[in-house]
Amino acid sequence: MIALLLLKKIISLFLIMLCGALLVKLGILKSSDSGAISRLSIYLVIPVVIVKSFMIDYSPEVVRGLLLSAAAALTLLMTQVLMGRFLRKPLRLDPVEEMSAVYSNAGNLIIPIVTSVLGPEWVMYTSPFICIQLVFMWTHGKNLICGENGFDLKKILTNINVIAAAIGIAFFAFRIKVPGIIGETMSSISALQGPLAMITTGLLIGGMDLKKVFTYKRVMFIAFLRLILFPVVPFMLLKFCGLQSLHPDGANILMISFFATISTSATTITQMARVYEKEAEYASAINVVATLFCMATMPLYVMLYQL
Repeated sequence: MIALLLLKKIISLFLIMLCGALLVKLGILKSSDSGAISRLSIYLVIPVVIVKSFMIDYSPEVVRGLLLSAAAALTLLMTQVLMGRFLRKPLRLDPVEEMSAVYSNAGNLIIPIVTSVLGPEWVMYTSPFICIQLVFMWTHGKNLICGENGFDLKKILTNINVIAAAIGIAFFAFRIKVPGIIGETMSSISALQGPLAMITTGLLIGGMDLKKVFTYKRVMFIAFLRLILFPVVPFMLLKFCGLQSLHPDGANILMISFFATISTSATTITQMARVYEKEAEYASAINVVATLFCMATMPLYVMLYQL
């Protein structure tokens, strides 16, 4: 049932993405306009979604759920980082390819999917994965793409998603309530998250020559790694490790981490590649191809997970 709901939601998001691409093809918008929409989503919509997700009644059960989600996220991300390191030499992965295989688009794609498939009350359990992956990307990922050691603590602590999660946790821990009109405003802003993310992707795709995208010899292979091969070990861990029994809602909490693990490659990789001058166009091509094919792979993986 969840696999079917997921498929419907992904198709819906895909159609929104096509609308964005069509706006570019018709000359109504430019591909470069995606930058403004992306900033709107990153600096307003996603933080509001994260903060709002924590505005529920405090309970020890919810705290245990967040801890379970964090433990699952840390385990899955460490697993995928180790897989990338292990396969780097035999598969001759360059830094952009390895990062694209390891890191998923846990923010832009997963939050609207969780909201639609499980409900808005479950969005808070996406925050541990998003925040922990940000730490990994600005430590392991930055070292990988720059070829240097150390980590960027400032990038981690000043990331808007980390700040939003901290604010949300404070609201939850101190039982802070907001006036009804503010809650309604936050709900209205939160509803924009999925459409804005997919319109942004559509604008980028509309401005790309898809024939050129597929001229990259390994783009399909890297998409295969991200969507099929790299989720295998996380799938086995979540399916058979028995962690579900640690919480009454353990099945859904772990499924949220699984959603994040099986999604397309992270859009942040393209941004980092631009900043550090490391094949940004190739990173974008991988993201486009993986986004197109995840419509089929995500529901199939969830179906297997539920068997």
